[in-house]
Amino acid sequence: MFKKFRRQVCSFSPGTSYGESLGDLGKGLLVTGGFAFFFYRSVWALPPMFLVGWLYLKRSRHRRRRQRNRQMLIQFKECIQAVAASMRAGYSVENAFLDSMADIRSMFGEGSAMEMELQQLRQGLYNNVTLEVLLTEMGQRSTLEEIQEFAEVFAIAKRNGGSIPVIIDAATRSISRRLAVEEETETLLSARKLEQRVMNVMPFLIVWYVEVSNPGYFDVLYGNPAGVALMTGCMAVYLAAYFLAERIFDKAFGEE
Repeated sequence: MFKKFRRQVCSFSPGTSYGESLGDLGKGLLVTGGFAFFFYRSVWALPPMFLVGWLYLKRSRHRRRRQRNRQMLIQFKECIQAVAASMRAGYSVENAFLDSMADIRSMFGEGSAMEMELQQLRQGLYNNVTLEVLLTEMGQRSTLEEIQEFAEVFAIAKRNGGSIPVIIDAATRSISRRLAVEEETETLLSARKLEQRVMNVMPFLIVWYVEVSNPGYFDVLYGNPAGVALMTGCMAVYLAAYFLAERIFDKAFGEE
């Protein structure tokens, strides 16, 4: 289990900085140690509690991936809007994509996800790879449905002589609608998410308060088979409630 936990930490996903991964590692270890102490108060509980730390890392990366996908979608929308503006000024679609890099850099800074994608696109065009293929690859890397659909429609329009600005306008409206829905959902759920965070820490705070005010009150729950069984059951209920709440939030954002 420790090896699995270590691989999860060390396999840095694209777009995840070294600092973010170290932060996840520290939080995962804190969760592991916290659960081992809270439920068992034994160093022998640390190895199985690495499973809890590993699950926490997965959720943390899931939340960061959701935020990164949202940022990528915003940047892609700005990129294709810049492309449409350049095409109306007389640029070819290939040169319009290359020209959009300056706009993306000015809006989102150097090293943004979209700028890195445009750098790969520029390198591909210099190597005589078609724009349709490069956009398809961008969609596959991003795993975003909107970018993948845009690449597919763009390729069909490029082959059949369709209007690229019209396609871009349609894609922009679709992305704007999705972002607006996500923002509204985030606003509606913000209070519920805060309540969930409070409820996540409340059991630990209650036990800490009772332990401080009445030292030794919970000693009967540790170091004996009955206490271990009871605390294991409590931990199972706590984890089930936590992941059920996370699942509900995922469904609210349209995630499976």
